[in-house]
Amino acid sequence: MTEATTLSAIEATTVGIYISRGTPNGDNNDVGVVIEGVVVLRDLDNVALASAMLFGLCYCLNLRYPQKLPYTFEVFQKIIMELDAAQLSKKVQSLKAKMHQ
Repeated sequence: MTEATTLSAIEATTVGIYISRGTPNGDNNDVGVVIEGVVVLRDLDNVALASAMLFGLCYCLNLRYPQKLPYTFEVFQKIIMELDAAQLSKKVQSLKAKMHQ
């Protein structure tokens, strides 16, 4: 992927995590968070940390979850982080039940 293509993809991203792999020997690896087409965090150690940071940013900045990913962020919030876990949508209740089987 060229640098221009990468920048275009980042600018078109509403909310996301990116992983940039450099050369085959592992130089210039990068994991970061994008919000509204802007890289807000970079040089994170791994995808798990980037996921936690993305959720934290959404929660602290009181951002609305993306319309195309409401259940993903609900799972982060209510199952993984156990925040407001008493009120689950039917889809998330189903997933939680399957996870506990």
